[in-house]
Amino acid sequence: MTAADWLAALALLICLLVSGLLSLSETAFNASSRARLTRLQKQGSGRAAHALRLLDARERLIGSILVGKTIALIAAASLAAGILLAWFGDAGLLYAIVVTSLVVIVFAELLPRTVASQAPEEFALRLARPMQRMLRLLGPLLTGGEALVRWTLRLFGRRAEGDRLLLSADEDRRGHLEPVHRDNGVEKLDREMLGGMLNLRDLTVSDVMVHRTEMLMIDADDAPQEIVAAALKAKFTRIPLWRGSTENIIGILHAKDLLRAIQNAGGDVSKLDVAALTRPAWFVPDIRPLSEQLKAFRRRKTHFALVVDEYGEMEGLVTLEDVLAEIVGDIADEHDVPVPGVRPQPDGSVNVDGSVPIRDLNRAMNWNLPDAQATTIAGLVIHESRSIPDVGQFFTFHGFRYGVLRKERNRITALRITPLARKAPPLAKTG
Repeated sequence: MTAADWLAALALLICLLVSGLLSLSETAFNASSRARLTRLQKQGSGRAAHALRLLDARERLIGSILVGKTIALIAAASLAAGILLAWFGDAGLLYAIVVTSLVVIVFAELLPRTVASQAPEEFALRLARPMQRMLRLLGPLLTGGEALVRWTLRLFGRRAEGDRLLLSADEDRRGHLEPVHRDNGVEKLDREMLGGMLNLRDLTVSDVMVHRTEMLMIDADDAPQEIVAAALKAKFTRIPLWRGSTENIIGILHAKDLLRAIQNAGGDVSKLDVAALTRPAWFVPDIRPLSEQLKAFRRRKTHFALVVDEYGEMEGLVTLEDVLAEIVGDIADEHDVPVPGVRPQPDGSVNVDGSVPIRDLNRAMNWNLPDAQATTIAGLVIHESRSIPDVGQFFTFHGFRYGVLRKERNRITALRITPLARKAPPLAKTG
């Protein structure tokens, strides 16, 4: 062997070692327990802090590992082909394919992944700093590659979704949930909770808020007796008070504050200054992701916020219960109606209020109606029909037939939805 052959063989060995190390790293970080690493960080481990930062940037980490492995394997294949062609002539190309494939599969994939799976946290701690350096080195290359992919997709009339990384860890986790869902390996409620947690980043406050047309608000200029009666009749403990117009919210009235004031007044409601009992209103933007809103609720130690659009106009309200319901489903109490607005009929159809969120309907009926273009079932019908339907009109899409039962001005207030496998009942028979 010449000196050039020895150098090529050494470079080949280095490429295989790099590929194996990256496979080991990928398995280690994917299998590591965040809870264990967090505990080690609290105990003063600097390497655990580095590992947690990498887990926070998991999508970019996995993308960089993929880029690094691809470069290493291409280089290894080229070097192996050059060495074996020099030794065996044209037959060396076949030898290179067979030998490189076996070595890569065994020593650069199976072996390192098996080793890493035995002690993922240990390897994650050891590899945290090298992986951070690799991320800084390959990060710009990954960003450039993604830009090139998006440009190529646009040439063919396709586009990537938003600015999300093309290699999404959340999408990978959702993919792992699908076979579990199909095989019934996890209870239905648990599957929905896992899916709900993954969806928090994709949903915004506007997706779960109570629209202003459905809100209960009280005029602060009403007589104290009327305000107390309205508050007692309400099933909510926090009620916005307005003055002059419903857009002018002066504060939030809490039922506990009201009852305490009534007790202090000796039961004489007429002595109450209800406006003085209100707490400051908290306004949040409608485009805030639910994951951030959940953190904001925890920071402020409050459960209630008013939602405004980009012009500062009030759109509705959101509560901590609304966010948690996206994870665990509707949280009903003794005053709630199970799945409000959804009324299954004996013939298999379902009467649905137009304001029912599509996600709530999907959960209640185990359906899979799309909610990307509309939040409520009425919005879905309007979007698909490209019109504001009249009472008595029927539409068919997404495997169901939709009949408009009631309408107020331009709002669809009630629909009858029938799976296509069943025959839709006559509209005239609805009550």
